[in-house]
Amino acid sequence: MTHRKRNLFLFSLLGLGLIALFFINISLGSITIPFKEVYSSLTGGQASKSTWEYIIINYRLPKAITAVLVGMGLSISGLLMQTLFRNPLAGPYVLGLSSGASLGVAFVILGAAFMPAFISSILLSSYGIVLASTLGSSFVLLAVLLISHRLRDTMAILIVGLMFGSFTSAIVGTLTYFSTAEQLQKFTFWSMGTLGNLSWTSITILSISVFIGLLLSLFSIKPLNALLLGENYARSLGLNFKKTRLIIILATSILAGSITAYAGPIAFIGLAVPHIAKLLFQTSNHSVLYWSTLLIGAGIMLICDVVSQMPGFDITLPINAITSLLGAPIVIWLLVRKRKMMG
Repeated sequence: MTHRKRNLFLFSLLGLGLIALFFINISLGSITIPFKEVYSSLTGGQASKSTWEYIIINYRLPKAITAVLVGMGLSISGLLMQTLFRNPLAGPYVLGLSSGASLGVAFVILGAAFMPAFISSILLSSYGIVLASTLGSSFVLLAVLLISHRLRDTMAILIVGLMFGSFTSAIVGTLTYFSTAEQLQKFTFWSMGTLGNLSWTSITILSISVFIGLLLSLFSIKPLNALLLGENYARSLGLNFKKTRLIIILATSILAGSITAYAGPIAFIGLAVPHIAKLLFQTSNHSVLYWSTLLIGAGIMLICDVVSQMPGFDITLPINAITSLLGAPIVIWLLVRKRKMMG
């Protein structure tokens, strides 16, 4: 089988798998809804039970769409960061965006006690927390963009991102020290990540943000391929390195920032999916990696969501715990397997 045919076969498989996982995700949960009913409900018909119809349209469909958006956005962010910094351990939150979002949310949840009652009730609503998270990650983004404009060295930006992370963690740590058990519990639940509880308005805003981020990433495919051979080589090809770096940082920030605002900081996906795509397609060409990372990211996020729903049980596990529990062993196995094949 030629490389082109193999890629076409894998893409077809991933596409069909993603559609199947989308239906499985909506079908499974504390109440199992037959595929036939799910298909009927999603294609303009109606489920035979009104309760099933309500669960599908108002709860499971928004959650499945959120899972796809989160998986795609975080996976592409991870791919961009790993190529820009030429570091296999770089992820979407390497610029400190997650820490900035956490700081914004910590100020709202943990600092609410120090504010007047009517202001704290507004801030503690779901939109208040989203706004705080967005402002926190936007603050860090602006700081990183300003610094990246002044710095020539890409690795220095990575260090700046890590320093922002440490700085915000210290402030969050101080706030948690003075917080009540109830406030701490609420902040802990947010930090565990969630795909549910999003209104259609929130999903629309998240979809637009992810679409803009993915579009910016799409325009970066050629520059990313040039960056694989180093900054100096990319410059020798006539690449405007500062402009390219700015677009990549902006795309990652829009993707990771909006996802963190609506779904919380979700671990593993951004770090691991690009590695899975590279090992599966055996290429470093971003024209192939971009689309494969998108599909794999969305698929893995749907699988993690199915596991977190605990089919047949009334409980839902934190999505962050599932992504790490499922993801870490897969990546270790893939890397060990790659090492054996090379050895």
